[in-house]
Amino acid sequence: MNRNFWITALIAFINSLSLTILIPIIYLYGKRFGLSDFQTSLLFSIYSVAQFFATPVIGKLSDRFGRKPLLIISLAGTVIANLIAGTATTAGLLFFARFLDGITGGNASVAQAIISDVTTSENRARGFGVYGAAFGLGFVLGPATSLLAQQISLGAAFLVAGAVAFVGLLVTLFFLPETLQNKADKAQNIFDLGLGNLISGLAMPKVGVLLIINFFIGTTFTIFTYAFQPYFINVLGQNSQTLTLMFLLFGVLGVIMQTWGVSILSNKFNIVSILFLGLFIRSLSFVLMPIWQNIIYFVIVAILFSLFNSLVQPMINTLISLNAQAKDQGTAMGLNASYLSISNGVGPVIAGTLIHQSQPITYGYPLYLAGILTFLVLFLAIANRKRYAPQLQ
Repeated sequence: MNRNFWITALIAFINSLSLTILIPIIYLYGKRFGLSDFQTSLLFSIYSVAQFFATPVIGKLSDRFGRKPLLIISLAGTVIANLIAGTATTAGLLFFARFLDGITGGNASVAQAIISDVTTSENRARGFGVYGAAFGLGFVLGPATSLLAQQISLGAAFLVAGAVAFVGLLVTLFFLPETLQNKADKAQNIFDLGLGNLISGLAMPKVGVLLIINFFIGTTFTIFTYAFQPYFINVLGQNSQTLTLMFLLFGVLGVIMQTWGVSILSNKFNIVSILFLGLFIRSLSFVLMPIWQNIIYFVIVAILFSLFNSLVQPMINTLISLNAQAKDQGTAMGLNASYLSISNGVGPVIAGTLIHQSQPITYGYPLYLAGILTFLVLFLAIANRKRYAPQLQ
């Protein structure tokens, strides 16, 4: 791994830190503005829907003009959006800030394209594993930072997240060189920004089927990530501090698995098999979580979930990268991030629709649904294995 790889991993960590400072508080911050459970799910969704349209544009432009300028624009958008959210006085301003962050939020897909630029096909799985670990490290320090910021106010967490993203912007400006060696041809039409790829990308050989699988993976996962928070607070009787500590636990275990775990498993199993293992344990965990309404039981299941869940996204990212042509890495990663973003918009709405505050039992329904649907996604991935399994396996 060369210097550019480690700089990118650092930027991924900073980006993750900025993001995960917010994850434990968005639900509760929305409640401060008088939003219902369903309305807070829309607060999650507007960010993701905006990203859905933005990331293929950012991905294609990064293939055309280079990774660095697009990463700078994306990080700058996050800084401004978090400043607005942290000082918002109305729910409307908060929704606008989340939309702005989403529409400029292609930094993860551009960073993934950089990883593809600077790694060989032989060590790409390890590269994405380290990248995932760097991102996961943010899930360790992000909740801890959030916990400190919450002592001031929930809005202060947004301001801290914006400051962290600003550091990432400075690192990109002064330390990250351009990694794209062969730029894509300039567009004949100035309106050719990659939105058409949202449809045509599904027909990309081997990549298209992975985009579909990852869309369903993301949808089922974000049903859980939204439903987990009201379930943890309203059913298990916890608060924002213990919720943040749970996210800290998820982050610590994720880093352990993505550093040592991925390396060990990669020596014994191929990428596709590791993906299947992660999906199976994820689906089983979702179903088990709401069976017994006890915090100790929940934490035990969450530990199992955290260890194996962290295998899924690095493996799917690796498969997409290995199946995409070198000149299309940015486009493929942008499409991947885009479909993952729209799935992040769909999942919370599904969860929010199933929850009824007057009926506490309904807080467990989205968790059962996420588990059942993840089993179906696993079957879909197994049935289509021959369409995307790389030749090196």
